[in-house]
Amino acid sequence: MTAIETQRLTRSYTVKGKPDHVALDKIDLSIPRGEVHSLLGPNGAGKTTLCRILSTVLLPTSGTAKVLGHDVATEPQQVKRSLGVVFGGDRGLYNRLTSKQNLDFWASMYGLGRAERRDRVGRLLDRVGLAERADEPVQSFSRGMKQRLHLARGLVSSPAVLLLDEPTVGMDPVSARDFRDLVRELRSDGHTVLMTTHDMPEAADLSDRVSFIDNGALALTENPDVIGEIVSSKERIDVRALPPELRQEVIRVPGVSTVTEIEHGLFRVEAEHKEAVRGVLMLAIEAGVTDIARSRPSLEEVYLHLIGRRGMNVAP
Repeated sequence: MTAIETQRLTRSYTVKGKPDHVALDKIDLSIPRGEVHSLLGPNGAGKTTLCRILSTVLLPTSGTAKVLGHDVATEPQQVKRSLGVVFGGDRGLYNRLTSKQNLDFWASMYGLGRAERRDRVGRLLDRVGLAERADEPVQSFSRGMKQRLHLARGLVSSPAVLLLDEPTVGMDPVSARDFRDLVRELRSDGHTVLMTTHDMPEAADLSDRVSFIDNGALALTENPDVIGEIVSSKERIDVRALPPELRQEVIRVPGVSTVTEIEHGLFRVEAEHKEAVRGVLMLAIEAGVTDIARSRPSLEEVYLHLIGRRGMNVAP
């Protein structure tokens, strides 16, 4: 059984006097159990809409979405029992209560007894680094501390599937590192995690697979280690101190598409196939140029290639 599965999932909004706005457009996505899956895309791409449908907050306009085999539209209670959700911000936290009281309340909503609540709340606060602040009101917490409390809240029911919407926003580097360790622990324990993020290194580091979404449509789903090769068929060589005359020879090599100075004295050669790479390397070595490196597109470069720069400079 898959943990999350959507088929032609669509969500549109009727805007008076205007055509319907399509937030999700026929999304087909299948996430197996035990996978950490990141959803990448600019603001407004549809990431949060997908999470809200999966968590039964929104209903699909058409298509289906299932969590552990349960349909979000017809079996919402079964979905809620197997799902932990972390949307962040101040939503879902009671600022006048302490962190311990917040978690105790949510644990009681899941039907946990007093002794079980006490044990689980204590372990969760320790796990997210808030044990020493257990009796302090949430209104005194920083944004990063509130985000850690949200993570604990998402885990209070020991869910099989966890939805994390921009989970590290507002976290300091140490807390973000601890969060990544926590996600790895959850995967080792068999949990499934669907995470939306703008953080490319974080997605590449944590994810078994990533999906790129833009304008409500999925552009690509793949393993982050191979996604660059799928998107770009080109080979890439970085050469330092490439003389002008050698530059002209390189650009004439069959299969070389561009030679670009990416920083002072460092040139990037884009080639269409391995034979072109071999030709470039032979020319450079014969000319005595040895500061050469072959590289692969990063996840961020793939993101920009697929979606463009319109979402990169928008604050999460």
